[in-house]
Amino acid sequence: MPRRVFRPAGAALFAVAAVLALSACAPDGDGSAAPTSPPAESTAAPTATPIPTITPTVAPVAIPADCRAMLSADVQAQLASIPLNDPSVGPSGPQSDGSLICVWRDPGADTTQLSTRITRVDRGPALDMLNELVATQGFSCYTPDDGTRCEKTWINDKYPVNDGRTLFYRDDVLIDTQYSNLAPTGYTASIIASIFR
Repeated sequence: MPRRVFRPAGAALFAVAAVLALSACAPDGDGSAAPTSPPAESTAAPTATPIPTITPTVAPVAIPADCRAMLSADVQAQLASIPLNDPSVGPSGPQSDGSLICVWRDPGADTTQLSTRITRVDRGPALDMLNELVATQGFSCYTPDDGTRCEKTWINDKYPVNDGRTLFYRDDVLIDTQYSNLAPTGYTASIIASIFR
């Protein structure tokens, strides 16, 4: 039975409600004790206290801008004979939205290729997508390197070669690789080590 990736949404909402309830019991800002007699009635309308915005203390993880530089020497050697980002493959390299697309493919080859897109994705939509892949397409997921990795391989519809897809999500960064007859050993692990070092 495939494992699913879950978000603890209910726990987060309960935690927010508990914090708000406790803040209503907090002492006055000047530290004085509460009055022993009821205060005089006020005709002024009650004012709502805004919920403070929490600013992240950790800088966002940087998305690489160079397809070769993020790979180890061993992985680069395995891809040495394969053209990278040939104009015929479509959009590739750094994109205007900050993502990076790397396409390793010989334009003359029928199926041999490896395509990776690294982009920033919020946690909710990312985990929803991974859950959907598990539920509807039979992907397997596990949690290495402080992230979530989902993958699946299958036989190409036209050629007797393996196709596959591997996704890794951590810290709002999604690494999404699709390949056909080209799966260098250590490829995804090399990208993970480069981004999250």
